[in-house]
Amino acid sequence: MFAHAELREIMDLAVFVDTEPDIGLIRRMRRDTEKRGRTAESVVDQYEKTVRPMHLEFVEPSRRYADLTIHEGGFNRVAVDLVTDRMREILA
Repeated sequence: MFAHAELREIMDLAVFVDTEPDIGLIRRMRRDTEKRGRTAESVVDQYEKTVRPMHLEFVEPSRRYADLTIHEGGFNRVAVDLVTDRMREILA
């Protein structure tokens, strides 16, 4: 959503949560095979044909508009604490 200037203008804080591609693929593989009954082959096929290209075209370029990028998929405690503290300030 950071790609849309109209949305960026109304945001007080833009946060991009970054996850390594291999971690994202592993999570997708587990979710789709265990909870959605899909085959590993179908998950990989979808990832190669649509998920990865769309991520590279739309999601990754939007990172430059973020005020803050949280690495480690949201498990970066320091960064998460900074964001929650800022949100408390905004809401106060």
